[in-house]
Amino acid sequence: MSQTETTPSSIRLVTAAVLVIGDEILSGRTQDTNSSYLARWLGELGIQVREIRVVPDIQAEIVAALNALRARFDYIFSTGGIGPTHDDITADAVAAAFGVGIEHHPRAMAILSAHYPQGEFTEARMRMARIPDDASLIDNPVSKAPGFRIGNVFVLAGVPMIMQAMLDSLRDQLVGGPRMLSASVGGTVAEGHVAAALGALQAEFPDVSMGSYPYFRRPPPGSDQPSPYGVNFVLRSINAGRLAQAREAVCAMIRAQGVEPVDRD
Repeated sequence: MSQTETTPSSIRLVTAAVLVIGDEILSGRTQDTNSSYLARWLGELGIQVREIRVVPDIQAEIVAALNALRARFDYIFSTGGIGPTHDDITADAVAAAFGVGIEHHPRAMAILSAHYPQGEFTEARMRMARIPDDASLIDNPVSKAPGFRIGNVFVLAGVPMIMQAMLDSLRDQLVGGPRMLSASVGGTVAEGHVAAALGALQAEFPDVSMGSYPYFRRPPPGSDQPSPYGVNFVLRSINAGRLAQAREAVCAMIRAQGVEPVDRD
């Protein structure tokens, strides 16, 4: 069963996890931009990303991660590992996680056969048409090799442009909850000077997530100006009224330090 969260008013949040698959991500050779895009895109639909996990191209680790995540969250989105090479093993791992077989999908074969010129739909490219049993295809308008959905797991390409195009076809398949709202305010205060007050505010507003993010910017070389430092406070809630109240309380906390707060939204 999926992990659900409730607010004091018993409003159900819809949650998701992102599973990034690929040795190239873990090695640092490739930067993962899909996770941040997914988090923003899903957030607009009222689906809150609560975990992002990166695993190597090892089937046992992909299976273990999938089974752990799909039991806890409403939706799982995986990226990577559905190409034509030997290390593209995501489809096999998903089939193993669900305990189903995997075969060349007739519709996927037809899509790819029509896409490639005669003689270029090679055996390697046919690997991209291998889909777990009982899965439905996800359209790929860019390179045609489809992703797929099985249960609450959506399997997408790792190439950002292709992944984003695949997402656009999924809007009607996803049911979100209330959208998470945010507010941000900053001030040139020391985090240690406001830590206790911020903790008290968090206790006062348990339905508003409060994060503090200190910053430090070095002055130009030769400058006699003091080093500018401060803290940005980011508040998140599904309740607009409570969010506004919490923001005002944080502004009052900053003013109590003799500093005028700055809107960071």
